[in-house]
Amino acid sequence: MKPLIVVVLVGLMASGCHIVHSQEPGDAVEQEASESDDALKIKESQASIAAQVEAMLVHFQQEDPQGLPGVPVPDPLEVPNVKKSMGMANLDMKQVKAYGLSKFRIDKMNLDLKEMRFNGGLQLDQMLVKGQYTLSSFFSKANGPFTVVLKNVYAEATAFLAVERDGQLATDRIKIDITFSDMTMDFQNLGLVGSVFQSVVNGAPNLVFDAMKPFMLQEADKKLRSEINVMIQKTLGERRLPNSITPLDSAIAMARKMVRQKGFDPYHLPDVNRTMGVFSVQLAHTWINGISSFYRVGNITAGMANKTVSVVLQIGTQQVTGAGQWEVGVGMMTRVGHVQFTVQHIRATVGLSQSLDTRKRAQITDLQFDMGNIQVRCDGAGTLDYVMEFAVNVIPNLLRYQIMDAIENPIKQRVQEKFNTIDVEQVIKTMAQNNFNFDPKLLGL
Repeated sequence: MKPLIVVVLVGLMASGCHIVHSQEPGDAVEQEASESDDALKIKESQASIAAQVEAMLVHFQQEDPQGLPGVPVPDPLEVPNVKKSMGMANLDMKQVKAYGLSKFRIDKMNLDLKEMRFNGGLQLDQMLVKGQYTLSSFFSKANGPFTVVLKNVYAEATAFLAVERDGQLATDRIKIDITFSDMTMDFQNLGLVGSVFQSVVNGAPNLVFDAMKPFMLQEADKKLRSEINVMIQKTLGERRLPNSITPLDSAIAMARKMVRQKGFDPYHLPDVNRTMGVFSVQLAHTWINGISSFYRVGNITAGMANKTVSVVLQIGTQQVTGAGQWEVGVGMMTRVGHVQFTVQHIRATVGLSQSLDTRKRAQITDLQFDMGNIQVRCDGAGTLDYVMEFAVNVIPNLLRYQIMDAIENPIKQRVQEKFNTIDVEQVIKTMAQNNFNFDPKLLGL
């Protein structure tokens, strides 16, 4: 049971695999050979990860996926010896093995990035425990094989992460529990003490399970804590995180910096040219500033249930400004001017879902917008400048909630149309083959 919780849950939480190697000093030939060997090992590791990812994708295309490919779960599993005092008799169980652990199902996974909390649940239809027992009392002694059948076994683990004083991200605490709905027992060769023992069993069906449970939980906590810390060390290396803000907000700050480095802030909008009969409208040289001012408004959560992964984001921006050049034509007459606008803030709640069967397309399940006051300055149209400014500054601010409600569904439909063109399975395979480096071109951006 302990590797069931340790290996499986930790394996699911692991987001990547990193190769760490050292280089021994030597002459140029040995150094080249070492570098060549290391490069070969990295390629082999990447190929292995890509093959494992592909096997995982195929696995979840099944109607009832059980277990996880590439996650070794011992079946049968050796359980430590158990001793239990029952008042008039002492029970000693040895050579205990648990069967059926590889047939687990992932029931749920939930990740709260704000609270740095992960929760996962695994379910087994049945777990079979076999071994040898010795039952000793004042007047008799019995021994022989025993069988315990646990039905609807459920293992749940909750892990909390925290940033320590030295900036290292580590496991803070772990809560693990194992339950079942029904249990049957068969102890052979009980003899004279059978009636006494059987009455205890009938009165306390959790007897044997409660005797084994402390060993499972103690070992599972130790192993899970160790594996999570090793995984964090391999992922972050010697990187230190500030303990004044959450790791999530620190990651968002890094994302803001990346947006600026990629040249998306300020962002240049494509020129727009529309012609309707003798009328023509053109908007050119439009730049938007403040895109990289996004921040977390609420929480960001991710979860998995019913073979579907869901993500809910609550993000917003600070003040967004923009400017551009417009040109309006009526027949042979044209007027040219400039426009400047300011939006106090833009906030959005976005819900996304993706089936674990990646042949299916991603879905946008929720989209809500909130926009602050809008201010526009326009010049070049003479008296019409005041009319345009009044129309934009007053009407949208009075009706912005109605406007937001009106545009949410069209935007949601347009985003869904884009999702329908994305082959999620192929995107994941391509990323796995390229060491999980993300390229926006994979999404057609």
